Amino acid sequence: MDNRKETCTLSDGRTLEVNPDVVADFRHMPFADNTFSLVLFDPPHFRWCGDNSNLKKNYGRLPPDWGNYIGQGFEECMRVLKENGVLVFKWNEQQIKLKTIMKYIKYEPLFGHLTGRSGHTYWLVFMKGGVQ
Repeated sequence: MDNRKETCTLSDGRTLEVNPDVVADFRHMPFADNTFSLVLFDPPHFRWCGDNSNLKKNYGRLPPDWGNYIGQGFEECMRVLKENGVLVFKWNEQQIKLKTIMKYIKYEPLFGHLTGRSGHTYWLVFMKGGVQ
């Protein structure tokens, strides 16, 4: 699922095709409550990038009200999860620290892991009905 379906050209001439099965906003998913056993939430994580930048084209850009945007998306992910379902949350903290993002999330992760070449990407695992 993505909120866009498009084909565009990156600055180096490569073609980027975004072709999701479902086009929808992650804050308003077109799925019933308690649908999935596993959800991966990988929202945009950049606040500052140009309108025509490769970063925006590849990963999207956060809106000015980014904290509530992420919080609403997280709540929607939990809504579509089955009881005891698992939510995997990916966050890159190059522009916004994970500690800051966690202020907008009402759940505590079961565990997490830091990855990436530069050590900026976190993967956190939550369980619906788990630690809250």
